[in-house]
Amino acid sequence: MSQRPPQIVAFGGGGFSMEAGNRLLDDYVLGLTGVQRPRVCFLPTASGDADHYLTRFYRAFSGCSIPSHVSLFREERGEDRPFAQRLLQQDLIYVGGGSLRSLLGTWRMHGVDEILAEAWSRGIVLCGLSAGSLCWFAEAVSQFNGPPGRAVGMGLLPFSNAVHYDSNPERRTAYHRLMTEGMLDGYAAADGAALHFVGRDLERVVSSRPEALAYRVHWSRGKVVETPLETRYLGSAEPSSTTALAA
Repeated sequence: MSQRPPQIVAFGGGGFSMEAGNRLLDDYVLGLTGVQRPRVCFLPTASGDADHYLTRFYRAFSGCSIPSHVSLFREERGEDRPFAQRLLQQDLIYVGGGSLRSLLGTWRMHGVDEILAEAWSRGIVLCGLSAGSLCWFAEAVSQFNGPPGRAVGMGLLPFSNAVHYDSNPERRTAYHRLMTEGMLDGYAAADGAALHFVGRDLERVVSSRPEALAYRVHWSRGKVVETPLETRYLGSAEPSSTTALAA
């Protein structure tokens, strides 16, 4: 069986932790694995491995997958395998929201960023929301316990990224300002919208809400240009926007 291509699905916001009863985005990423009962590992690092987050993850994924998690802040009893081995045996790795800087600092300290890059190259599907979306990009508009600012991500995707784009006007304003200061061209996604990359190319945009959109944001001729992208609402076959995907 041939290996799947590298794939990342970056949610602007949504999934089990933000959309109780709406499984559209979570079912979409499960379907990308091509496995009837996929192995799914949750990384709640950005939340400090919060108990309530783990509880919600297992409730959402126990009936449709083989769920597990990796904790970097708490002792894991009864687990003898190194987390590198566990992560590289997954079909899908799902990264939760919270503090992007805490997530990246902790990953780098433990070498998780390198393991995830290896997982991506092997075709293990990577996804996440909020901080779990921003982390995959070269640059990000991050906001946690303060005003939004510029952060450096893992760089698997050589673009910038902003999340919660329609629900938090501060992020949009900050993104445009950071573009004038030299931030990389990139993408923004509203809550409920998700950017699906195959390799480093944007394959499509999908959404769990009919009105949720994503945008191509770039600097051109001395100004910021923001273009809505064609978005396929997962609850129907019709796109939410007719604008073609930008390269």
